[in-house]
Amino acid sequence: MKVFFTNTFKRATKKLHSNQLNALEDAIDYIQNHPKSGELKVGDLAGVRVYKFPMLHQLVLLAYIYDGKKAVTLLWFAPHENFYRDFKNQIRV
Repeated sequence: MKVFFTNTFKRATKKLHSNQLNALEDAIDYIQNHPKSGELKVGDLAGVRVYKFPMLHQLVLLAYIYDGKKAVTLLWFAPHENFYRDFKNQIRV
């Protein structure tokens, strides 16, 4: 399965420490193998799936789009606090 990254996602990964990056890579591997595992959102975020995973004892949400044709686009990840508000602001820009 092909995985695409947005520029926002790439910039955010550069700020991670190695142990945080390992947790993120594990989550990406899981999404590659189970692309429908994320919770499908409705309303403003229609079509976006969100996968929740722990990173250093903190719940992190990863937003992605699965097109159903063997491709996943990773949009953004952040801690749970204010995730949806900040994500909506991020995609409007």
